Amino acid sequence: MQIGLIGLQNSGKTTLYNTLSGNDGSQNSSQTIVRVPDKRLDELTKLFNPKKQVNAILEVIDIPGLQVSDNGKVKITSDFLTKVKNNDLLLHIVRDFTNESVPHPEGKVNSINDISFIDTEFLLTDLGFVESRLEKLEKELQKNKLDKLVREKPLFERFKEILENEKPLRDLVLDEAEEKLISGYQLLTIKPMIIGVNFSDDAKDEIDSKITKIRENFPYHSENTIAFMAQFEYELSQLSDEDSSVFMEDMGIKESALSRILESSYKLLGLQSFFTVGEDECRAWTIKKGYTAQQSAGVIHSDFFNKFIRAEVVHYDDYMKYGSFAKCKEAGVWRLEGKEYIVKDGDILNIRHS
Repeated sequence: MQIGLIGLQNSGKTTLYNTLSGNDGSQNSSQTIVRVPDKRLDELTKLFNPKKQVNAILEVIDIPGLQVSDNGKVKITSDFLTKVKNNDLLLHIVRDFTNESVPHPEGKVNSINDISFIDTEFLLTDLGFVESRLEKLEKELQKNKLDKLVREKPLFERFKEILENEKPLRDLVLDEAEEKLISGYQLLTIKPMIIGVNFSDDAKDEIDSKITKIRENFPYHSENTIAFMAQFEYELSQLSDEDSSVFMEDMGIKESALSRILESSYKLLGLQSFFTVGEDECRAWTIKKGYTAQQSAGVIHSDFFNKFIRAEVVHYDDYMKYGSFAKCKEAGVWRLEGKEYIVKDGDILNIRHS
């Protein structure tokens, strides 16, 4: 799964990317693999003391900053839109700090305007595509009433109505058949999006009120608007675990915003984790919500899918409560499940196969 970082120039997007990638700025990279933090996996590793710990991963792409035209206004390019469309989730980095040495591309910091600009451009792009597609559907249906075309037309009419009301498509509930029908079109406003609002280190007292105002202006982004301090997160990433804990304590911060952003991305993509544990490794495996035990086994190895017999299952919460598989069995929370069992986020699995 791929996350695209977008944002205006000097928003802090590249600083965040360097933090995620471990890049000190000297490397000219725009794509990296990022470990998804998981406290549950950390705790299991402490208990089993394996040779290695393997976290779930996400791929992050740093999409080049939007350009400023000759009249001093930011403009959307076709190259930018093409790169955005190739991502499963978008993380829009929005600036809410003042720094005269790093000017805003349009001369004035206004996070609400910046969010509105991107949202409006994406909405207009989708609307133009939807209108064009409806025109083609009308012509194609006059020649041939293929089932796919017949089903597609009312769906695109719904899209057009929503977009004309200046609402994104991402909150629209689609069934599996509808999702499959539009999977190749890469509509922008249907993609999950996180708004990461970048504040300066000295703005802690203003953050809550400013985030509240942003959520009020963009209710469809409300649940996925996260405040962070890009420079602070970068400095934090350069420290050892012990020193970073002390640094966060001094700042009065319990959890890195970077962790919250990655965890939110993981969930928004409809993903969850199950665990395998042992002396060799403790690993988080990424699956889509709704995966069966057999499908989950296939993520580990194709042979496990083809030769699946049963899955030994105990949930992380139960394991931490009782402390061992033997005690989980005694308590009745360890069980054998068949191939149709729907795996839950946090399940610990051991696959039995022929």
